[in-house]
Amino acid sequence: MMRAISIFTALLLALLREGPSCVQAVEFGYFPDNITVLEGQSVILRCKIDEEVTHKAWLNRSNILFTGNEKWSLDTRVSMANNNDSDFSIQIERVAVADEGPYTCSFQARTQPRTAHVYLIVQVPARIVNISQDKSVNEGDDVNLFCLAIGRPEPTITWKDLKSGRTYEGEFLDITEIKRHQAEEFVCITNNGVAPPDTHHVKVTVNYPPMITDIKNMPAQVGKPAILRCEAMAVPMAAFEWYRDDRRLSASDNAVQIKTEKTRSLLLFTNVTEKHFGNYTCFASNRLGATNASMLLFRPGAVYGGSVSLSACLSGLVFWLSLSISVLLKV
Repeated sequence: MMRAISIFTALLLALLREGPSCVQAVEFGYFPDNITVLEGQSVILRCKIDEEVTHKAWLNRSNILFTGNEKWSLDTRVSMANNNDSDFSIQIERVAVADEGPYTCSFQARTQPRTAHVYLIVQVPARIVNISQDKSVNEGDDVNLFCLAIGRPEPTITWKDLKSGRTYEGEFLDITEIKRHQAEEFVCITNNGVAPPDTHHVKVTVNYPPMITDIKNMPAQVGKPAILRCEAMAVPMAAFEWYRDDRRLSASDNAVQIKTEKTRSLLLFTNVTEKHFGNYTCFASNRLGATNASMLLFRPGAVYGGSVSLSACLSGLVFWLSLSISVLLKV
């Protein structure tokens, strides 16, 4: 390639010869082999001169940019930066990736042509161009995240789990049979050392049916207030219902109040009477499933036997099973 450029340059200088001038030749020791520039910046390619020369020219590959002060290039971004006895330099504004490549400063020194070469390297900061959207999946599903980036030099791509701090190399992050504790935010980081890393966050939501985590039998005194508490973890958040035996309680009941706060539901008794003592069931559901748990409101010191008839057990089981199915069918 360089030999071809040299031959082309010699022919060009022979055609352009117009007689001697006071211009001097390139100082090879100050001419770098490579010049690196960021895309969009401007760059000056300098050709230092220290001996008498006649004609001179700048070339990009086999394309003539300048011969002396005469511009041959049609690119408006290319201009003459300096042209005197010691410096023959051109400037390229708003450098593009297409500008990368070899440039040659050619001149006629006394009786023979001379050339100096420089290779322009154009770097592009790493940038994410396509990435997965936030995802909402059910527990047990497979999750596939992708992150595509461009840049020069070729950028690295890393996925980071913000909760655990673990990192995974590569464009793709695959999670098999995702669990609820893996619901979190992931960040894609791309970097090629040219500029600060580019990052983008992806949130993964894992949906799962309710699981009641906090129930407790509560003692209560007649004439005093009391609270039964039910807490359930679920995504989406669970809807709560309260039952006394097989009868659903409502917030409009005068005897009790129901207060739900995100993951917790409270059954409030403002003034406990004898009829309030007994078994209560908290029923928690979302579109993925339902669960229930029972608890007692009892008088301090009261003893409740563990003997329950088989028919009562079967009756309760059938009731809660049918209720769960009806909730799921509504979804």
